[in-house]
Amino acid sequence: MKNIRNFCIIAHIDHGKSTLADRLLQVTNTISERDMMDQVLDDMDLEREKGITIKSHAIQINYNHTDGKEYTLNLIDTPGHVDFSYEVSRALAACEGALLLVDATQGIQAQTISNLYLAIDNDLEIIPVINKIDMDGAMIDEVTDQIVDLIGCKKEDILLASGRTGLGVDGILKAIVEKIPPPEGNPDAPLQALIFDSVFNSFRGIIVYYRILNGSIKKFDKVKFVSTGQEYGADEVGILKLNMSPKEEVQCGDVGYIITGIKNAKEVKVGDTITLANNPSPELIKGFEEVKPMVFAGIFPVVTDDFEELRECMDKLQLNDASLTYELETSQALGFGFRCGFLGMLHMEIIQERLEREFDQTVITTVPNVSFISYSTKGEKIIVNNPTEMPDPVKIDRIEEPFIKAQIITKPEYIGNIMTLCLGKRGILLNQSYLTTTRVELLFEMPLTEIVFDFYDKLKSQTRGYASFDYHPIGYRDADIVKMDILLNGDKVDALSALIHRSRATDFGRKLCEKLKELLPRQQFQIAIQAAIGAKIISRETISALRKDVTAKCYGGDISRKRKLLEKQKEGKKRMRQIGNVEVPQEAFLAVLKLED
Repeated sequence: MKNIRNFCIIAHIDHGKSTLADRLLQVTNTISERDMMDQVLDDMDLEREKGITIKSHAIQINYNHTDGKEYTLNLIDTPGHVDFSYEVSRALAACEGALLLVDATQGIQAQTISNLYLAIDNDLEIIPVINKIDMDGAMIDEVTDQIVDLIGCKKEDILLASGRTGLGVDGILKAIVEKIPPPEGNPDAPLQALIFDSVFNSFRGIIVYYRILNGSIKKFDKVKFVSTGQEYGADEVGILKLNMSPKEEVQCGDVGYIITGIKNAKEVKVGDTITLANNPSPELIKGFEEVKPMVFAGIFPVVTDDFEELRECMDKLQLNDASLTYELETSQALGFGFRCGFLGMLHMEIIQERLEREFDQTVITTVPNVSFISYSTKGEKIIVNNPTEMPDPVKIDRIEEPFIKAQIITKPEYIGNIMTLCLGKRGILLNQSYLTTTRVELLFEMPLTEIVFDFYDKLKSQTRGYASFDYHPIGYRDADIVKMDILLNGDKVDALSALIHRSRATDFGRKLCEKLKELLPRQQFQIAIQAAIGAKIISRETISALRKDVTAKCYGGDISRKRKLLEKQKEGKKRMRQIGNVEVPQEAFLAVLKLED
């Protein structure tokens, strides 16, 4: 065990984690030249296209140190985007150390700080690395000072490297061996392994990734998953190279995988403990804190008959992405579907893309929202999860919306922008305090409704990514919430309805109508797009009909002939409008999410 090191790479998005991981694998010859490519650990097409890491990836490296010993390094490459911070927290639980990567051209950014705090909470050994030192705009001295201020290390402890050219990679490998402690644990104690990830394989069932804290696991052992109480036979155990590498036994301190032929996704829970059935460990490993969804939206199959298939796909996707939460929901326009909780807008976009690519599911996503509590005039309490459940306004006594306490950490120069943003979102400033000379903490009370929509994206753009945001619920308060419907030619489209504060309804309705006018395809008849609160129309746009020039064949001659043709066309348009229905494309539902203020 003293020759094992478990570590991960943490950084803000785009600071070069995956590139550095590529170099570590290349220098140690873990991957042959033939298999080498950029972002080698990012195995999803989506990750390569967007240039971001979405999933944490584990891989084992063998490294020959200058002291002549061979060390086993388990590397976990983590995502940098804030929407995937739950992935990062799970990867950290499987490690003893972390490389804190900072881009020499950008310096320390919000996610660097958030991820660093996550690592410190897990008592990890931090090795600071300044990456991209070969770039023209590298500010090595300034960034060194920032790191010293942040983590209080010595200047000489900071490693300089370039993930692109491979400069300084040997120094990093040495530091990993010398500074990160080997795993602690008792190889002779009963088995205790922490599940930190799982993935569905259509041939082999569910493959579970774990980190062994005590004991060891052998092929054909009878294992027990503590939280579900289920027992299984270990058909195959092994370690994670670029592909899975089977072994007879996985030792204490190692990161590995187990295949037991489980087919039901509900039986595997991230954060659960694996132990042996015949010699169970008396205590559970402290798992991960429950994830807090930020955005709720409905996901519906385009064809209602595909609902059962979508349910299976959601189960399999949740295995691989434990931060996704969902429950059943029905809609008049869209039929059966799921009300899902996401960590942010990017997370929502990625889930939708993954459903389409990995599972061939074409889905429709509705407007994101939160849950309200409505009290009727008779004193009944009704929980309103989506706009269709909203009672008739006449029967409502009052509505309460959820409030949160928001903590924003940023640089002093962005205080003005954040104040404007939060106060514009009906926020109340509670406190402002300086943590250091370059970091300010702002505390706000805000309605959760205002955060769901585009708050996160706006906060990032207003502060150039130098703001980290956290929140916790503080209960419900009275609010003037109204239901806004969208009508197409007089028919309500319930998937586009929204529950919104009265002060913002008119503005939002107008923008939404304008956006739909751009996106709905023109028909042979006129389409009226209206936004309404109850019976009151607050906004209207009209899509004019595609007009065929029926008078083109008349040249010169009598006007009455032309008029006759035009009248005939007019009649046809009127009849067509009565029987014609308006197809709302998927982009229209997505556009609602991206309305700019």
